[in-house]
Amino acid sequence: MKPSLVKGTRDFGPEQMSKRLFIFDTIRATFKRFGFLPLETPAMENLSTLTGKYGDEGDQLLFKILNSGDFAASIAPEVLATGSKAVLPKIAEKGLRYDLTVPFARYVVMNRHALALPFKRYQMQPVWRADRPQKGRYREFYQCDADVVGTDSLLCEAEIVLMVHEVMRNLGIQNFALKVNNRKILTGIAEAIGAPGMEGALAVAIDKLDKIGQEKVLDELRDRGFAESAITALLPMFTMQGTTEEVLNKLKSWLTQSETAQKGIAELEETLRLVAQYGLENPQIELDVTLARGLSYYTGAIFEVKALGVSIGSISGGGRYDNLTSAFGTSERLSGVGISFGVDRIYDVMEELSLFPADAGQGTTVLLVPFDAEGRSVALPLLNALRRAGVSAEMYPDLAKVKKMLDYANAKRIPYVVLIGSEEVQTGQLAVKNMLTGEQQKMTAEAVISFVQG
Repeated sequence: MKPSLVKGTRDFGPEQMSKRLFIFDTIRATFKRFGFLPLETPAMENLSTLTGKYGDEGDQLLFKILNSGDFAASIAPEVLATGSKAVLPKIAEKGLRYDLTVPFARYVVMNRHALALPFKRYQMQPVWRADRPQKGRYREFYQCDADVVGTDSLLCEAEIVLMVHEVMRNLGIQNFALKVNNRKILTGIAEAIGAPGMEGALAVAIDKLDKIGQEKVLDELRDRGFAESAITALLPMFTMQGTTEEVLNKLKSWLTQSETAQKGIAELEETLRLVAQYGLENPQIELDVTLARGLSYYTGAIFEVKALGVSIGSISGGGRYDNLTSAFGTSERLSGVGISFGVDRIYDVMEELSLFPADAGQGTTVLLVPFDAEGRSVALPLLNALRRAGVSAEMYPDLAKVKKMLDYANAKRIPYVVLIGSEEVQTGQLAVKNMLTGEQQKMTAEAVISFVQG
């Protein structure tokens, strides 16, 4: 059989991995600077852990894992006839994680006695979604999450705003927008249009606005049971523009009867005030009333980051969740808030905009090319000394033709080659060739180390 990849997954060669590691390292450095600790959870979770946390549409995108053994032997024919929903619990008890937030909440509940609250963790692992593959949307992709749980303080929201700006700017993505909103405002909107308690369905539909447009969103709301009068009353939401202050004032006026909405507006105002007190320079924050985030567990602030000038969706998102840990049977209410960076979309953005540093994909710095066994006796000590000095170096393993060895250096984009023939062995003056300029010069082994270090 001809080998192939599962749709929605990708291989990453050495050059791609070097660039991806640049993204991981940049994000990890920011997380550590803000006091977050590392955590990992298993790729598999019990389906009872995952289901019911992401809304109906999210549950449909869970990858289920068949039970081992003859898992279908005990299923009665009448059960099979009732359909997949009845059969699923009998043949699959586990699934691949859909995100990192729910496994984190499960971990917190299981280890509550050992955690000092508030607990700040970061996690950088792959997640899986049974989605239809398309540009910027994969079935397997990495997320880099940072969450703090065990506090209601809006300082945490303000720090997320700061982290987003630091990560984006350190990656070189200068042209971006951090969109913010608050789920309490969406709750107030549902009340204002005469659909109290339907904020979840409202959020799921509005979350598709960028993908399907306003008219199809309104059609979906009709399908979800929203009255025509409610849909007409909702229309101001789509045209609410202006400065942040102007939009907040419009919301206060429109949602004056909703205590929940007014609380959400106040939380937004306080978060922005704290960000200003931190001294964030040139904040790239945009209040977007139509920002909904489709996941059902959000209860407060919500965030979404988009790179401008590219045709790729959001590259980061997150928000406040007050009730997620209670879904695991704990009576203690632990509020949390977090942000997630999508490495695969960030990679696509940086590739499209040519933002990776020139050395991001750089591997070996120096290739040693001995012409014979005598040359190796000089090359090996130098190779060891280069590595001890922190220089990435390797030696061509075979005694081959010089052209073949230089072609190898070019193929791997190695900038420096040290040629060691009989003359170099006798004089102690090694030939160092700059593969980018073609320039060649002689120097001692000690001088080679300083030279390639720049």
